[in-house]
Amino acid sequence: EVVESYIKRLKEMEDIALSYPGVLKTYAIQAGREVRVMVRPEQVSEDQMVILARDLAKKIEEEMEYPGQIKVHVLRETKVIEYAK
Repeated sequence: EVVESYIKRLKEMEDIALSYPGVLKTYAIQAGREVRVMVRPEQVSEDQMVILARDLAKKIEEEMEYPGQIKVHVLRETKVIEYAK
């Protein structure tokens, strides 16, 4: 039962993050003490990342029960690859 509730909490945390527009992937890590949120750079600006992290942390506080605190990481990566022939 303890393992099932732990897995349910991790899944719930990931699902909350996925509910926001522009979120590509989420990962609950560090035994549920952190959540990494990868966003689509074409949909989420750097300024919006700050707001997203704050809103996500607030929503986790309101909707979940957990011991301690949860760190919210929002990551945005833009890559450009070009080949010289």
